Amino acid sequence: MESARTTRDMVFAMLVVVVMFMQAGKWAEAQVHHVVGHHRGWDVSSDIASWSTDRTFMVGDFLSFAYSGGIEKDNVVELKSQDEFDSCNVSNPILMFTEGIDKISLQEEGSRYFVSSNIEKCKKGLKLPVQVKSISNVQAAGFLAQQPVAPSSTIKIYGSVIMVLSAIILSHVAL
Repeated sequence: MESARTTRDMVFAMLVVVVMFMQAGKWAEAQVHHVVGHHRGWDVSSDIASWSTDRTFMVGDFLSFAYSGGIEKDNVVELKSQDEFDSCNVSNPILMFTEGIDKISLQEEGSRYFVSSNIEKCKKGLKLPVQVKSISNVQAAGFLAQQPVAPSSTIKIYGSVIMVLSAIILSHVAL
């Protein structure tokens, strides 16, 4: 009788682990941390346009901007429209980020426009248009979420947590 219970507990634990592993890929894809400009950060030399070319931005992802913040520096400005973005018109921003290291959550589907508060640098390409997609729309279109280019530029979240939880569950069941 004790052997049957132990076997049942092991089967249940294995089932939980299998389900967690199956979901881990979905959870890991749910949030991607994009470090804008990779290791050079928010700078004209980063070639932001090339950096962003093959990236997919999803609801739940984060953008991190690293730059020299403060008055009259390369602060990040979020603009309302494509026209403001194209012309580098920073006179009426939605938001201005000035900390030097800013983490921005992408919580809604749609277009967002980020530019340098320095108009000359904006005109030289220090700007980032972001088309945020919902996970369901990307899956419906048959696309897969973008895989990280390098560990320093994109960080997947939750995969490690799933592995640790699985190990804890297995260690308790084995005892």
